[in-house]
Amino acid sequence: MLGPNGAGKTTLVEMIEGIQHPDEGEIFIEGKQWKNHQHELHQLIGLSLQETRFMDKLTAYETMRLFASFYKLDSRRVDEVFKLIGLEEKKKSYVNNLSGGQRQRLALGVAVLNKPKILLLDEPTTGLDPNARREIWNILLDLKKEHNTSLLLTSHYMEEAEYLCDRIVIMDQGTILSEGSLEEILKIGGHHSLDELFITLTGRHIYE
Repeated sequence: MLGPNGAGKTTLVEMIEGIQHPDEGEIFIEGKQWKNHQHELHQLIGLSLQETRFMDKLTAYETMRLFASFYKLDSRRVDEVFKLIGLEEKKKSYVNNLSGGQRQRLALGVAVLNKPKILLLDEPTTGLDPNARREIWNILLDLKKEHNTSLLLTSHYMEEAEYLCDRIVIMDQGTILSEGSLEEILKIGGHHSLDELFITLTGRHIYE
């Protein structure tokens, strides 16, 4: 999902997460709604936000074990996740000593501990340098291809949407303006790039 600041992306994600209630319409996840199926749906989804705060004086491994305990998962699953996110060498590092990219990988690891069918990502690479951003992208691609995880991603990066997403939604002021594969939406008006289409639809750049 692409949209300028204030477009409603985070609000929509929070409604899908069950945090906010829609004013109208209904949200179904695998045919179920939050009202009567909270426990089941919590087991299906994982969340990775723009900024996740952990306890600074816990190590990365202690942090992961803490969250694993909520799902009654053992250390084998924790080790699997550390391998997946490429943080094995940082297990004994305190959270406050991790770089921004490493903390975001840790947050992503926590989000996938329960092997979610659906992973909701709200601007997961904002503020990261290009190398750290690419590392996150590669992890997400692996989740898609190897683990068959469905990703719902909000982003401020056109390149990120092009690289990761099978379908792209452009929204502004709570309204969906265009949706489809990259090829499909670029056909609208014969646009040559996602940036060009975005500006045509919204009348502004993505950061405005």
